[in-house]
Amino acid sequence: MKKWIPIPSEEKLRAQLDAYYKSLATIDTLSEKEQEKLYKDIDKTVARLRDEAEKAKEKARFLSASQDELEARAKDTANSLKKGFIIRRAPANGTIDYREAKTDHFARGMNGYKLFIVFFVGSFVGVVVETLWCIVSNGYIESRQGLVWGPFSPIYGVGAAVLAICLYRFRNRSSIYSFIGGFLTGSVVEYICSWLQETLFGSTSWDYSHMPLNINGRVCLVYSIFWGFLGIFWIKSIYPRLSVWILKIPNRIGKILVWILLVFMVLNCIVSALAVYRWSEREQGIMEASNAIEAFMDRHFPDDRMWSIYANMDFKSDQ
Repeated sequence: MKKWIPIPSEEKLRAQLDAYYKSLATIDTLSEKEQEKLYKDIDKTVARLRDEAEKAKEKARFLSASQDELEARAKDTANSLKKGFIIRRAPANGTIDYREAKTDHFARGMNGYKLFIVFFVGSFVGVVVETLWCIVSNGYIESRQGLVWGPFSPIYGVGAAVLAICLYRFRNRSSIYSFIGGFLTGSVVEYICSWLQETLFGSTSWDYSHMPLNINGRVCLVYSIFWGFLGIFWIKSIYPRLSVWILKIPNRIGKILVWILLVFMVLNCIVSALAVYRWSEREQGIMEASNAIEAFMDRHFPDDRMWSIYANMDFKSDQ
């Protein structure tokens, strides 16, 4: 086993390095044997310094992360104890972690059960918020749902689930991590969903081409910044409140409910995709159904119903 020689003090190390520098500068005065020994000594010292530098970096990262997490946990806990102006303050994520660790709950941590609940709630709340925003900004009610059955929009659910996955590890860290995570995660999700919708159905539900610093009209800086602040709000306020609510659901009832809702959402997504696809065909002039499924879609999801559901749908003219 290789014997480890500890690094000397900084003062001794500087003296040793100066000696190496002097020897290298006057190497032509050394014999071949002395030169060989010098290079071997330098190689050993370089290896030791490299290892020590890596250890120092790892320790610095650990200390920095520990400092940030301890400070964030203390701040989050202090904020949770303050009196809310209208509604009660969200509990600290550290408190949620402690409560979950003491139970054998079906949705403990960030497992599949909790992830689906996050998706389902996000799909619903996203539609509600966007509908309210439409009323405030436009003065009228307009459908913002993304599925044919119920006020649900999978893009909000996917966004909430992806945010939960990506930001969960930073739930007890300072808000800057949540902002960066939300900024990147939301932008990627929005871009992918826009690309998939246009690729599969030849339609778009939003276009940021008129906004500054946009990428192909699918994402833009303004909304990416919005996603960043949403990341903070999500992991510091919404997630802990949702987790408290989920902890109150009994295990048996919770598992059965999740599976029922999962089947409903899968069926809802499939029927919605087929209805939109058939709708896009009709927009292209393909009016006659070629099979029983298309006939079913024509009968139950005609154009007027589809326009009432997807009021912002825009079919590309070149499709």
